[in-house]
Amino acid sequence: MNKAKSFADQHDEQVDQAMEKGGDQIDQRTGNKYSEHIDRGVDEAQKRTGEGDTVPG
Repeated sequence: MNKAKSFADQHDEQVDQAMEKGGDQIDQRTGNKYSEHIDRGVDEAQKRTGEGDTVPG
């Protein structure tokens, strides 16, 4: 767990981008039915990883 947290702290921008891409894939697979919920979940996850949310939202 500490290794994962350390990685997220050191590579915040990459982690945030990966979450964004993952959310986009889920959104696409669900036919954009849950876009608002997915976006909100990704935004909250990004805030909790690394040293801060680096993806403009």
